[in-house]
Amino acid sequence: MSAAPAFDGSASGGSAFGGPVVHVDTERGFSGGEVQVLLLMEGLRQRAVPQLLCAPPRSAFAEVAKQRGFDVLELALSHQLDALGVWRLSRALRSASLAHLHTGRATWLGSLAAKLAGCPTVITRRMDRRVKRGLRTRFAYGRAAAVVAISPSVHDSLIAGGVDAARIVTIPDALDPARLVEQKGRAATRAELAVGDDQLLLLALAQLVHRKGLDVLLQALSRIDDPRVVCAIAGDGPEAGALRTQAAQLGVAERVRFLGTRKDAGDLLAACDVSCLPSRAEGMGVAALEALGKARAVVATAVGGLGQLIVDGTSGLLVPPDDPAALAAALQRVIADPALRERLAAAGPRRVDEGYRPQQYVDRHVALYVDVLARR
Repeated sequence: MSAAPAFDGSASGGSAFGGPVVHVDTERGFSGGEVQVLLLMEGLRQRAVPQLLCAPPRSAFAEVAKQRGFDVLELALSHQLDALGVWRLSRALRSASLAHLHTGRATWLGSLAAKLAGCPTVITRRMDRRVKRGLRTRFAYGRAAAVVAISPSVHDSLIAGGVDAARIVTIPDALDPARLVEQKGRAATRAELAVGDDQLLLLALAQLVHRKGLDVLLQALSRIDDPRVVCAIAGDGPEAGALRTQAAQLGVAERVRFLGTRKDAGDLLAACDVSCLPSRAEGMGVAALEALGKARAVVATAVGGLGQLIVDGTSGLLVPPDDPAALAAALQRVIADPALRERLAAAGPRRVDEGYRPQQYVDRHVALYVDVLARR
């Protein structure tokens, strides 16, 4: 395999593609990973690259993509042995330039379909846990033309799982500026959340799942003996009920706003004073990118790509995962020091400029695609 492209120049447009790039994403929701796929698709459309999205029927991603005018093949790929889904996907891939597989299930099933269709694949790995060694990993990653890691931490986890280092290219996630647009503004959003001018609002934009560490955030909040400090948690997931129960048991229920799924990240970030990401594991952390881009102070855990994105003491504060005391101390430090809060916030957009802008993200992918097709 030839060396990976350097990704430091302008990339070719759609003329290099004989057929569409088929994106395969098997998630039913619309979270950080889907934000990135859609950002890539928008950029590719501007460069006249033909595309098709394969996503589950009636999934949030399929609906958003259709609203944006993209061609969508609604295909369940509902389990790891979905032979019918593999066959249907292989038919779509017969005329494709390449298949870009964006999720774990898509990696396995999409690789099978691509093998049947004789189509090259690019795999994006978003998680920083080591890939499982075994037949599926050897097959999918062994036949991939390239594997995209979204952070150095993910790159290392791929190598630890036995993926050939020569196939791996690191392309970090990018900030989607459209996500930061405000519709209501800070004052109106804080009023909606029942947060007064004299209160300090912590914000967690995250799925309500174990790896996001929101239970640790609630424990940290219970250690902050200041009724002015309130917390908004925007997201949904299987831990919603348990987190509500925990908040009540800790005596902080009145200081927590469980917002559910929201589509107004820009307004929520404008309304908050500190963005908090207490993750136990994180490939990179799109929510952290959004907070940096919106010039908000960030307190996060030093895990995976998140710990590499946030420069401790410059663009945010980092703490160990699963440590409520350390998280509470960092939050109290930022809360008590407005000058520190302002300094961290001001550094956020500068950090985003260091390689996390959409044009860089899309150009790097197009250059990779062109390299894959040239080698084919």
